[in-house]
Amino acid sequence: MTGRRLPEPAEVVERALGHSRGEACIVVVEDRSEVDSRFANNTTTTNGWRHQRRVAAVSIQKVAGGLAVGAASRSGDPDLEELVAAAEADARSAPVAQDAAPLVEAAGGPRSGGSPLEEPPGTADPAMLAPVLEDLAAAFDRARSAGHVLAGFVTHTIETSYLGTTSGIRLRHAQPTGSAELVARSPDGSRSAWAGSGMAAPEQVDLPAMHRSLEQRLAWASRRIDLPAGRYETILPPDATADLMVFLYEDLSGRDAEDGRSVFSAPGGGTKVGGALSDLPLELRSDPGEPGVQCAPFLVTTASSSDVSVFDNGMALERTVWIEGGRLRRLFYHRAAAARSGVAAAAPIDNLVLELPGATGSVEEMIGRTRRGLLLTCLWYVRTVDPVTALLTGLTRDGVYLVEDGEVVGAVNNFRFNESPVDLLRRLTEVGASTRAFPRESGEWMNRTVMPPVRVADFNMSTVSPAT
Repeated sequence: MTGRRLPEPAEVVERALGHSRGEACIVVVEDRSEVDSRFANNTTTTNGWRHQRRVAAVSIQKVAGGLAVGAASRSGDPDLEELVAAAEADARSAPVAQDAAPLVEAAGGPRSGGSPLEEPPGTADPAMLAPVLEDLAAAFDRARSAGHVLAGFVTHTIETSYLGTTSGIRLRHAQPTGSAELVARSPDGSRSAWAGSGMAAPEQVDLPAMHRSLEQRLAWASRRIDLPAGRYETILPPDATADLMVFLYEDLSGRDAEDGRSVFSAPGGGTKVGGALSDLPLELRSDPGEPGVQCAPFLVTTASSSDVSVFDNGMALERTVWIEGGRLRRLFYHRAAAARSGVAAAAPIDNLVLELPGATGSVEEMIGRTRRGLLLTCLWYVRTVDPVTALLTGLTRDGVYLVEDGEVVGAVNNFRFNESPVDLLRRLTEVGASTRAFPRESGEWMNRTVMPPVRVADFNMSTVSPAT
């Protein structure tokens, strides 16, 4: 970043589109403002503020056999004529696009939808973190008195996206995203616990409540119990449920399912859309207007993939139910693929909600109804082992506890687990009320989730892990 003032994003969009000499052009300006604070050993270590801008041009060119797409991006205040020329040159050497479709057009004219393009980018100010930092200072004092150590970070970002196309689309969306993560450890490191919170604004973080939950978990861990690998009745809080469901969400590729590469591929060809995934009437949905986890109501992308197309930029995103009544209802398809497959187009949306209609109950109430089982507070280093079964592997970390006769009686050793979130839906024996969740592993790219606590009869702890 230079010291000079950047031009207004709306001006950048219009000027870049004016340089287009191809069949069509898409311009995206992403303006990101971020503040954060990191802490360790009961003291703040760094505070930061960053402002970044990325400008991308996507050019569509006629070539032998159809249309081709090229893209180029630059940071800061680039030479827009050079940027568009680079995208056009890239398109001229690209193969024919298999996702080609007419560009989305503005429903009510070139200024319809979103917020006005002329509005400036949102700004994250360091002062926004003041309430959290005040609570953190009090937490440090309390931790020192209680004899444990706190570490973690809090961050708040406002990313403002500007989209313009030669078909008349002019759209803007400002997305606030924040998170707080807190780890408490005993001085010798033998006991630890994690808590996380996703939020749209820093004042939504209840740091004292997070700290109290960690103090309770450290107290539980004063007794250590070693258990062998095996299948255990297990309670997963909303944060842990979220990590598994995010991986399921990322497997909802229509193309992969049709090509036989997915857990949602049907034997003999086709997909499992319409098939039962759970005996419970579960609903998995994404909705830009979902209260508390609102996100962009239109598609913005600078690159095509098997499920997302640059030709779909500006496409309206609406409430989409992926699983309904326990049955698979929708998969991801860009418009070109949807037309070929005879289905409705559906793009990924930046939030995810899993709900059992009418469900009530909390983690604490589930613990009270448990004769013997595990409480698994968070997952770590989750990776896909087999996409055809959606099998995942990962580690437990910072808190696995044994529950006996309705009470937590101690902390147990860590495990490596092997589980498929799709198969898990079939094996759920209890689902509680859905609440705002923050997945520890995938929260960096899927911050906005609403999930229930769940009980699994036989969660597969495949091996004991030496991790502490």
